[in-house]
Amino acid sequence: MTRLSVEILAADATEPITSAGHAQLGIAVLAGIAVIVLLITKFKVHAFLSLTIGSLALGAIAAAPLDKVITSFTSGLGATVGGVGVLIALGAILGKLLADSGGADEIVDTILAKAGRSGGRAMPWAMVLIASVIGLPLFFEVGIVLLIPVVLMVAKRGNYSLMRIGIPALAGLSVMHGLIPPHPGPLIAIDAVHANLGITLALGIVIAVPTVIIAGPVFSKYAAKWVDVPAPDGMLPVRASEELEKRPSFGASLATILLPVVMMLSKALVDIVVDNPDDTVQRVFDVIGAPLIALLAAVVLGMFTLGRAAGFTKGRLQSTTEKSLAPIAGILLIVGAGGGFKQTLIDTGVGQMVMDISKDWSIPTLLLAWLIAVVLRLATGSATVATVSTAGLVAPLAANMSDTHTALLVLAIGAGSLFLSHVNDAGFWLVKEYFGLSVGQTFKTWSIMETIVSVVAGALVLLLSLVI
Repeated sequence: MTRLSVEILAADATEPITSAGHAQLGIAVLAGIAVIVLLITKFKVHAFLSLTIGSLALGAIAAAPLDKVITSFTSGLGATVGGVGVLIALGAILGKLLADSGGADEIVDTILAKAGRSGGRAMPWAMVLIASVIGLPLFFEVGIVLLIPVVLMVAKRGNYSLMRIGIPALAGLSVMHGLIPPHPGPLIAIDAVHANLGITLALGIVIAVPTVIIAGPVFSKYAAKWVDVPAPDGMLPVRASEELEKRPSFGASLATILLPVVMMLSKALVDIVVDNPDDTVQRVFDVIGAPLIALLAAVVLGMFTLGRAAGFTKGRLQSTTEKSLAPIAGILLIVGAGGGFKQTLIDTGVGQMVMDISKDWSIPTLLLAWLIAVVLRLATGSATVATVSTAGLVAPLAANMSDTHTALLVLAIGAGSLFLSHVNDAGFWLVKEYFGLSVGQTFKTWSIMETIVSVVAGALVLLLSLVI
């Protein structure tokens, strides 16, 4: 396991923009994070503005020239949006195509039909599978809105416990959101610590499978006993495919979703097998497996296998694309501001400070990253804010790590960012209202499930670090 006692090279060799000592830098970091937390939680300021103001506060308290702080923040914002912004946009387009064409409904209905033959025993596992597949290209909130009608319909028609069906679906979505690219959180962390995306994706899947099983079907047995509520009658919106004359086939829909995953994993496999940057095969797969190319290929394919298969005209395809981009404006701004905050941390010398004061600690780097993400998640309620802030703090610690341990660092951050969703998290209230739960019931089910996801995934990350 990589430990902090190992000598680590700085990730950013440039001179800090301030001469402040460690004590002053430590105070600046705590003050900057406190400003972000207070603005988000107490004053309900948007995370983009909170991160921007927090970055300026950090720089000012660290006695850095404000013009240089502004330059650091804007350069970090631009680099982050340039690195992951296009990927987030492509993922949003693919997700919108999947939802509006009825491709998501086709996947759901096909899997449910097969699971129904088991007399209902396989239904929680079917919900995990559905949520995991559908959750690959969709943002968490979009996935919830899309799957809620399915969860409620299955629970009512099959007379199942709502928690027995709902918790596995939520677990599948949450694990995808926190651990698996191309979701924004993992992409941000990959960009910040310069991890290999293919290796991160492969290890993320290895960790995601047992995590989602424990937090989904296994935990749902207990959640159903603790909270036995019927599916609410008034929360059954019309599904997209009910307004369409036809919809894409199951095979075409599934192939479209999985295409970017296969392309990125193929690059990781070739990198391991060939391991020669000058080899023609490896160079070809470097292009094929690049996230931009993989997602772009899936979007272009989806326009035919999803959009055209559902009878979309050229105008409808254009409209779907336009509508998919508007909702992600806030996400892009938060991601960008998080990148600005990260760069401010680096340029003020905070990364070097963390390395200097933690050289002799016996705590593993991966555990430290998980703990920092947990604290920020609990404080801000945002998995994205927890991820971008933690990635900025621990990025220099990845400088001397192997590719596999750098990927595990990303996953440790992602796991920590999911810990104990509570009243300052929008996801908490989404689940509460859609499922018709009280605050206490939401804590007993959703909040505990998120904690299980975080702890199990974090433990698996540490376990893998011992053997690879």
